[in-house]
Amino acid sequence: MIDKKNITGIILAGGKSSRMGLDKGLLRLNGSIFMSHIIDAIKPLVNHIIIVSNNPEYDAFGYKRINDLIKDSGPLAGLYSGLHHSKSENNLVLSCDVPLIKTFVLEQLINFDNENFDVVQLQSKGRTMPLIALYKKHCLHKCLELLNNHEKRLRIAVAQLNTKTISNDSEWDQYVKNINTTSQFNELKHELEH
Repeated sequence: MIDKKNITGIILAGGKSSRMGLDKGLLRLNGSIFMSHIIDAIKPLVNHIIIVSNNPEYDAFGYKRINDLIKDSGPLAGLYSGLHHSKSENNLVLSCDVPLIKTFVLEQLINFDNENFDVVQLQSKGRTMPLIALYKKHCLHKCLELLNNHEKRLRIAVAQLNTKTISNDSEWDQYVKNINTTSQFNELKHELEH
C-alpha cells in the first residue's frame, strides 16, 4: 500500500489554453475558481501541493508554484517539472481543467496497490486520462528522454511506462469531465443550472 502521508499533489496549470482563449484554471464555475475546487479535492490525499504554471496569479492560492523547466513543451514538460520538484515517491497529478473532480474519485488511484506500476491512471468512457493519475517520481527520466527527442505528448510517455488503467464507475464520468473549449464550459454551466 502507498504511504498516504507521503504523496505530493501536482496540478498542471501551465497550458496556453489556446482553445479556451484564457487561463482555464482561473475560470469560475458556481462561484468557485477551477483551481480552488481542484485543490479542495486533492488536499485530503496529499501532504504537499505543487502548481506547475508560469502564471504568477496562481501564487494567490498559497502553494508552491514552479515554472515549466522546459518551455513550450506541453503537459509532458509540466509533468517533468512537477516530478523534478517533488520530494515524494508517489505523485497525484491533475490538470487544472477538471472542475468537478471529487476526492472519492481520486481515492481510487491512492488505494490501488501500485507497487508494480510506474503510473496508475483513470479511464472514462473508453478514454484514458493521464492527467488524472498517480506517477512514481522516477517517471521523470522517461519524460526527459522524450522531451530531449522533441516529443511533447504525455500519452507517448504513459505508453512507454509500466501503466495500470482503472476504469471509472460510469456514474463518476461526470466528475472527470475536462473542459477545454468555451462551448464545453458554457455547456457545463448550463447543465449545472438546470
